Amino acid sequence: MKNANIIFTEPYVAKLIEKEIGHPGAGEVLVRSVRDTISSGTERANFIGDANINSTKAPGVSFPRQNGYSIAGIVEEVGEGVKSVSVGDRVACSWTKHAKYNILKEEKVYRLDPSIGFDAGALVHIATFPLAAVRKCKLEIGESAIVMGLGVLGLISVKLLRAAGAVPIIACDPIEEKRQQALSIGADYALDPFDPEFPKKVKELTNGGAKVAIEVTGKGSGLDGALDCMAPFGRVALLGCTRDSDFSIDYYRKVHGRGVTLIGAHTQARPKKDSFDGWWSERDDALSIIEMLGYGRLTLADLVGEVHSPCEAQEIFTRLASDRSFPVVQFDWEVFDQK
Repeated sequence: MKNANIIFTEPYVAKLIEKEIGHPGAGEVLVRSVRDTISSGTERANFIGDANINSTKAPGVSFPRQNGYSIAGIVEEVGEGVKSVSVGDRVACSWTKHAKYNILKEEKVYRLDPSIGFDAGALVHIATFPLAAVRKCKLEIGESAIVMGLGVLGLISVKLLRAAGAVPIIACDPIEEKRQQALSIGADYALDPFDPEFPKKVKELTNGGAKVAIEVTGKGSGLDGALDCMAPFGRVALLGCTRDSDFSIDYYRKVHGRGVTLIGAHTQARPKKDSFDGWWSERDDALSIIEMLGYGRLTLADLVGEVHSPCEAQEIFTRLASDRSFPVVQFDWEVFDQK
């Protein structure tokens, strides 16, 4: 069967390319994509060929590359032994590719209640990233929190912190539009981190400093700014991928001397199967997000700023490469099917 894929064939080039796809094997599921979410930071780095895209390997990026993270769609076929989903089920999926069809391990596929739209479903996997960060900080009801950076992960962080009982929640980003969006979805305050009075304002609003910070910028300056705002014994989750290690932090005064905890919050720094206190598996976090959506404790569809056909991939990724105010964008594969 022919399968349409969005592939980065070289830096700054995204093409729709057809490749053959087979049938799911034992324990696998074939899913037809309906909605497909772009994860801006990682995909920008892959699209432009950032040499620091993968800090665990030697620098350098080879092409072609295929990205994608998080889709929602319909089960088309199941392999032997699959029990949690059936043909025709509406599902959310983890670690997918930008493609019309994906073959995935059963544990990466989660059934969606009919009340949950595909737009929200296509954000479930991405939402597990900030959920893990919030869990690792062991936030308690009534503790103050700041979110540094208001891309898709930062915006979802705001929602999850509110659901977890953080108060006040301070959303931080230099782009006014993003600050206003954060206020509309549950932040109590929104500040520009480049304001010279930024640390002072945070400490005034939090009665001495934030207890929890979710750092999503992936920049040394973002972490440095967050540390300036922390209360003694505060916890900082390093959710953003810092691709450039060339920065300096006064660890003695900002971390060591104040008893601040820095927490590695990469989404893959988690248990593979068995969850425990503050450290949940990816699947358990995804199922938690779906439960929250189903009970109306969390919304995600309202974060989607634009929806496009996969045929527009080159235009969309070109914008992503240079537009720091890039919204949450999804591809609609049903529109593609109608062309």
